[in-house]
Amino acid sequence: MERLRAEMSPEEILALEDPYFELQAYVGTTKHMGGLQATKEMIELCHIDEDSYVLDVGCGAGATPAHLAKQVGCRVVGVDIREQMIALAAERARRDGVIDRVELQVADAQDLPFEDGSFDAVMVESVTSFIEDKPRALKEYVRVAKPGGHVGLNEDTWLKEAPPAELVAYAAHTWGGTTPETAGGWKDLLEAAGLQRITAKTYELKAGRESSQVQRYHFADMWRMSLRSARLYLTSAAFRRYMKARMPMPKGLWQYLGYGIYVGAKAGP
Repeated sequence: MERLRAEMSPEEILALEDPYFELQAYVGTTKHMGGLQATKEMIELCHIDEDSYVLDVGCGAGATPAHLAKQVGCRVVGVDIREQMIALAAERARRDGVIDRVELQVADAQDLPFEDGSFDAVMVESVTSFIEDKPRALKEYVRVAKPGGHVGLNEDTWLKEAPPAELVAYAAHTWGGTTPETAGGWKDLLEAAGLQRITAKTYELKAGRESSQVQRYHFADMWRMSLRSARLYLTSAAFRRYMKARMPMPKGLWQYLGYGIYVGAKAGP
């Protein structure tokens, strides 16, 4: 995936072949199914506490690193392939007063710039679904985890086998090329990467859990997202065409598409 320059204009973004992630960076949002509740669940399953050293792969606008540093008290490294996301994450860490415990840098999930066995836990939220070479990414997550440490994923998941082709195509077209696996497929990937004692939990999309998305952001974040989104819609015909091409959703989508939390342990010494 192409890295985003420090700032792209809406016209430049919408001229891209698939502007999904660049639009998120412009608006200032990072979304994953399950919201803050899913993040908290993964923190627990990965046994993260104040003494942990954690890597957040694909940290986006920095909500999870800031939450980990502020609410759990641990040290966190957040990486993202887009420079604008890292800039937003740094701004978030400064506002939350945790910049001393959060390190941020541009990096590719498939080529992490860290030594083997660096982190107690590696968290990945709605990232691996978008990577074509999933086994390579999983091997990187496991490589940088300490022996006995944990790797946790929250990823788009097909809740039923053999989803209809039109649903697969719609999901990929609408959400930046996402290619979900079934729960069994995700477990197989974790096992193939060398993880053990795998926990897998799948969820349908529920309003209660999704409403916790907003708990990941401050008022200033929400205000910026709302203003930029509204301005785009009002001023850009290209953006209105982009949104129209993603509606309406096909019937039965949420019977097939949900999300899963998958956590495994790296073999100990």
